[in-house]
Amino acid sequence: MNVNTQRLRVAGPAGAIEVALDTPPVGTPARGVAVVCHPHPQHGGTMDNKVAQMLARAFVQLGYRAVRFNFRGVGGSEGHWDDGRGEIDDALAVVAAQRDASLPLALAGFSFGGYVASQAAKRLADAGAPAERLVLVGPATQNYEVAPVPPNTIVVHGEVDDVVPLAATLDWARPQHLPVIVVPGVGHFFHGQLTLLKSIVVGAWHR
Repeated sequence: MNVNTQRLRVAGPAGAIEVALDTPPVGTPARGVAVVCHPHPQHGGTMDNKVAQMLARAFVQLGYRAVRFNFRGVGGSEGHWDDGRGEIDDALAVVAAQRDASLPLALAGFSFGGYVASQAAKRLADAGAPAERLVLVGPATQNYEVAPVPPNTIVVHGEVDDVVPLAATLDWARPQHLPVIVVPGVGHFFHGQLTLLKSIVVGAWHR
C-alpha cells in the first residue's frame, strides 16, 4: 500500500499465508486491529485489490493496525482454492496470529471477502471472542451464504453493481433490519469513487 507496508507470513491451515501490515504513524498507539479480506481469488482478487487497500487506509486513519492477506493459493500464500470453505479458516488463522488481546478486533471484506468476513465473525462470536465491528463492501450475497451480522455492521453497496446486484444485498439485509449505505451510480469496484468509499467508512464508523 505504501513504502511502510510490512510484508510477512503467518502459519495457516494450508501452509504459509502472505500478509501485509499497515500501522498508524509512529508514536500513535493503535486503537485496534482490523483484518481485511480480499475479493474472489478465482477472478483476480488479491490483498492488493484497490478496494481492499482503501479499506486498510480507512482503518489506519481510524487508528487501527490494518492487516490484509492473500487467501490460499494467491500470491505468496501456499495451498489451493477451497471454494470458500478453507478461505474462512485462512481468515481465522490470520486473526489468531495478529489479534491483540488488549485491543478491539474489526473485520472487513469486499465482495467474496465480505462473505468470508461475515462467516469468520460468526465463528468468533460462537467461540465467545467476537469482533468489535464489521465493514462489508459489496458483499457476495448472491452467490455465497453471507452470515447474519451484528446491527452495528457497516454495509456499503454500489447502486449499479453489475457483479452483486443491490437487490441481493437488500434481500439479505431486510430480515436483519440492517441499514445498507447505497452509493448512487457506482458499480462493484467503486471505480473513481474509492476516496468517497473511504470517507463513507470512516464517517459511518464514527457514527
